[in-house]
Amino acid sequence: MKPNVLTRDWYRFLFVLVFLPAHAHASIFQGETLDKVADVLTWVVLVIAPIIGIAIFLVIHILPEKIAEKREHPQTKAIQCLCLLSLVFGGILWPLAWLWAYTKPVLHKIAYGTDQLAHRQDEEEEEIKHLRERINKLEVKQSGGGRNN
Repeated sequence: MKPNVLTRDWYRFLFVLVFLPAHAHASIFQGETLDKVADVLTWVVLVIAPIIGIAIFLVIHILPEKIAEKREHPQTKAIQCLCLLSLVFGGILWPLAWLWAYTKPVLHKIAYGTDQLAHRQDEEEEEIKHLRERINKLEVKQSGGGRNN
């Protein structure tokens, strides 16, 4: 029986020790310092934190558009529109824009024969044409320069 008595006494001692009233402080600051800390925390919580939160929210909602631009997605403008609509509807459409930015445009490829924008191909063809003309001019110049010597 003695071990039970010791165990009960030990629990009583811990109970009294834990729940014994002690000298408590609401803050480590006092007086003017407490007022200054409260003012700073008020500004942080009411002004700075919401601004940072809104900025992060906007940056996250622009990500699908940036991804589509980086991957040269032919439907970048539509993805941009979906991102803006997602902002209006509280972010519900954002996952759809994210998925759309990472998908290959199958229907676009079927319709236009490529998954790249048509004007990019025109620009590349124009550049190739220009380079071929330069090569021809250089060949003519080189062959003409060899005859003169």
